[in-house]
Amino acid sequence: MASNIGMMDSAYFVGRNEILQWINKSLQLNLTKVEEAASGAVQCQLMDMTFPGVVPMHKVNFDGKTEYEFIQNYKVLQDVFSKLKIEKHIDVNKLVKARPLDNLEFLQWLKRYCDSVNGGIMNENYDPLERRCKGGKERSVKTCQKSSKSLQANNMLNSGSGDRVGARKTSGNKQARASSSPDRADNSEQVEALSQEISELKVSVDLLEKERDFYFGKLRDVEILCQASGLESQPMAVAIKKILYAADEKESGLDAAQQVLSESLDSIQGADDDLLAD
Repeated sequence: MASNIGMMDSAYFVGRNEILQWINKSLQLNLTKVEEAASGAVQCQLMDMTFPGVVPMHKVNFDGKTEYEFIQNYKVLQDVFSKLKIEKHIDVNKLVKARPLDNLEFLQWLKRYCDSVNGGIMNENYDPLERRCKGGKERSVKTCQKSSKSLQANNMLNSGSGDRVGARKTSGNKQARASSSPDRADNSEQVEALSQEISELKVSVDLLEKERDFYFGKLRDVEILCQASGLESQPMAVAIKKILYAADEKESGLDAAQQVLSESLDSIQGADDDLLAD
């Protein structure tokens, strides 16, 4: 399955928001950017969720800050890939740099792979917090505590519990009296500025999605043309499909396409030479 997920696969058209929602929901995290997964720890736990018990979670460092620590996590991930016979190249040198696009593409591939294994259904018996604490090492305990605090903060922000309502009732009047007009004015300006920024980002995202769909449509038209009866076996069509269907990220498919055209030209040249000789 891994080798069949090429760059033209629909997996690579999944947006970063969907990727982040998938990670946060599956692992009970609170990532806001895909590059926050650059350490490789998230990828290790996603594989642990998909294949429970396969990943030695006690070796995964969720508190890593340096590229060296990131690399150790990717070594664990690569060992898991080898154990499961997953033929996927992990470009560690790019991923540890925390560049958004490189990390997004790898997470897009990983989501598609995990979905292909479990049908997109999460394992209800999987406890991500418990697995992150597994191993009993100091760093694991520290990570567990941090994760628990983060989750508690998120729950407090998102819940509408009676406790919070009660707290608002008891402290509301005091806070209202303590608030000053300048503070409210500053908050209003900040909210307005953030709203404007969100609107601009939405416009940028819409433009990017339209551009993505435009070029994807062009590539799809080329693919349909190459599959047309009478054309699909022509050297140029074969060469184009070599590029479109290249599954290995390390190669663009261009070399294979050039090889096809070169062999075709040699064949034509040989036929011409035979005719001239006759």
